[in-house]
Amino acid sequence: MPVERLLPDREYTDLLALATELARDELKPLAAEYEEAERFPRDQFRLLGKSGLLGLPYPERWGGGDVPYEVYLQVLEEIAAAWMSVGVGLSVHTMSCFALAHHGTDEQRDRWLPSMLEGQLLGAYALSEAHAGSDAAALSTRARLDGAAYVVNGTKAWITHGGQADFYTTMVRTGEDEISCLLVDGHTPGLTAAPPERKMGLTGSTTTQMIFSDARVEADRLIGPAGSGMRIALSSLDSGRLGIAACAVGLAQAALDEAVSYAKGRTQFGRPVIDFQGLEFLLADMAAAVDSARATYLDAARRRDRGMPFGRAASVAKLVATDAAMKVTTDAVQVLGGAGYTRDFPVERYMREAKVPQIFEGTNQVQRMVIARHLKKA
Repeated sequence: MPVERLLPDREYTDLLALATELARDELKPLAAEYEEAERFPRDQFRLLGKSGLLGLPYPERWGGGDVPYEVYLQVLEEIAAAWMSVGVGLSVHTMSCFALAHHGTDEQRDRWLPSMLEGQLLGAYALSEAHAGSDAAALSTRARLDGAAYVVNGTKAWITHGGQADFYTTMVRTGEDEISCLLVDGHTPGLTAAPPERKMGLTGSTTTQMIFSDARVEADRLIGPAGSGMRIALSSLDSGRLGIAACAVGLAQAALDEAVSYAKGRTQFGRPVIDFQGLEFLLADMAAAVDSARATYLDAARRRDRGMPFGRAASVAKLVATDAAMKVTTDAVQVLGGAGYTRDFPVERYMREAKVPQIFEGTNQVQRMVIARHLKKA
């Protein structure tokens, strides 16, 4: 079902049309097959890079698209609606580039950022640890400066693209009260990936622990001053939460479209089931949830684009959009009935994929805490 878009400038219409066409023709036909086979879509990320969609919110100087965040997020929504693993991967890659793009030196940006934004290098974001998931300040992975390199030891957990990424934006403890950010080459000796997690959804996207065992990372890969890692991590997460919100809306929109299509084509008692009030109201509530969730991420993105504080709005968007996606995908299965519970239709996969956005980039319980803290400060 076409979604009416409100873009800040007419020039972005062609960009969104390109994303919609690519998602429809190149991504959606492969999604079920790749997810079933747990096959990583690396070629599809390269395609996004060649199409100019892998670095949309970053400066043209380094190969980005220099588009407003509200445009980037609407492109991301289209990608996620076609294939959630690729949408989430695009969001994670964009967040992984954030530290370098916003806190690196021009020399560092010149060296690495073009390859990241053009799709030659795929990124991962390494903040979480097994015992420091939502409590990022409790991380224990350590980096000791030894001459011209940091020696890194520890284990990062829940890493999207783990074992597949070419670089890892990694938060490490460089002192007892000091957290710093390192841009770690994916081929660094001493860095290995654990076996992938066995997940209920997003099975085309690998999630692993990344193990650092005396891994030597050149000191010139320190992003920002030593000790600025937590500030970089939290600012990255604010933008990353908007990406997850957009992905969740895309997934919910896909589920709604599938439910409406099925209800129009399925007949009972001589008429389409969409004509029955029980389904009419259910579908209407699903549509209202999708539209409302989209409005929250667009509001937050517009605040970001205008240089306004947007942390609270980002948490609201992530909370509202991911909760909506869980409900809408569940209701889509209900609309299809027994057919929705089979793999012959994509809604059962959508329902499985909708769960994890409520968890990563800060659980929705954490989002409520963040929102409440903003209210206390007001």
